[in-house]
Amino acid sequence: MSLAALLALARWSLWIGMFSAALLLGVFTLPPVDVLGAVAGVLSDPSVMLLALAVTIIPLVGAVLERTGRMDTLVANMRIGRRAFVALSPAILGMLPMPGGALLSSPMVERAGGAPADVRAAVNVWFRHALLLIYPLSPSLIAAAKLAGLEVWDVIPFQLPAFALTCLLGYIFLLRLYSGKLAYTSAFSLRGLLVPLGILLIAPALDFVLKSVAPLPVPELATAIGVSVSLALGIWGMLGPRQLIALARKARPWRFGLIIVGMFAYLAVFKSSGAPEALAELPLTPHLLSVGVGLLLGLATGREQAPASIVVPVFLASFGTLSPWGFAVMYFSIYIGFVMSPVHPCVTVSAEYAGTTLGGLLRRLLAPSAIALGAALAASFLVF
Repeated sequence: MSLAALLALARWSLWIGMFSAALLLGVFTLPPVDVLGAVAGVLSDPSVMLLALAVTIIPLVGAVLERTGRMDTLVANMRIGRRAFVALSPAILGMLPMPGGALLSSPMVERAGGAPADVRAAVNVWFRHALLLIYPLSPSLIAAAKLAGLEVWDVIPFQLPAFALTCLLGYIFLLRLYSGKLAYTSAFSLRGLLVPLGILLIAPALDFVLKSVAPLPVPELATAIGVSVSLALGIWGMLGPRQLIALARKARPWRFGLIIVGMFAYLAVFKSSGAPEALAELPLTPHLLSVGVGLLLGLATGREQAPASIVVPVFLASFGTLSPWGFAVMYFSIYIGFVMSPVHPCVTVSAEYAGTTLGGLLRRLLAPSAIALGAALAASFLVF
């Protein structure tokens, strides 16, 4: 019942779905005081609160770059070939989780031309999310790694094979269908390239450096500092306090922070409810759980956070620990379902903008997704 409530409400509001599912699970398994205690423990955990703060700031950075026009200047000054352009422009825009983000990268892909409509839509979806497999400020990756008891910088090396395979399959099945060269109408600006790129990269750079050399009391403090500096550089000399407040009201970035709090509230209630011991008795194999269930939940929800918040706790309850390699297999399986999901907003938006059908887009993604899933399943037998 709890998982059904989570999956149903996640399509409307993921953070409300998380809290509702936690409450429903707690009502049937715990005294009210224990439910409150589990949630209070999450709210008083500085690592969770700092992570929620950082994840709230990340989409605001993206909104600032879009509002100031710096994202457009970054893409306009990437003097590269057509194939590289249609892969990198959505990938760069996808590094920051912005509401309706696919509508930002779709015009770039459309402007490049050079391929049929269903291919253009598929490229936008496939490459828009590829970097999120290894991007250290991806909210989904950060949260999933923390749920598994892992540090995001520790899991990234194990994510590299999935990222490389994603890029290779995208090239074989999509980019090779492009032809011709890309024409630029404006003069190249080194400043237009480096300034927005620096704003984007300063956050993960500071996060890595501070976690590596500074004795911080809570590792998530480094992430919060990094994204705060990125936001400060983004608004410096460009936006005033009133403009920033208006932008925040429009972007509503606090939703992303509430998702993080909701995920850990659900995990806390789940651990206290007795569900881990009950689920450990089920005849689930690690392959079925990590690949099969992960894929299906990704398809059903069109998200990464909700499936991770379900599969990771169940895996830990059933098998004890999740290694970085095991995490990579599970996360990639969820990712494949997420990319292919018809309820994934980027999928429907990309098809509509390119002027193709949802079926046409999904047919273009079917072959690379099937091969990627086969690779994840094969890897699961090596890992588990």
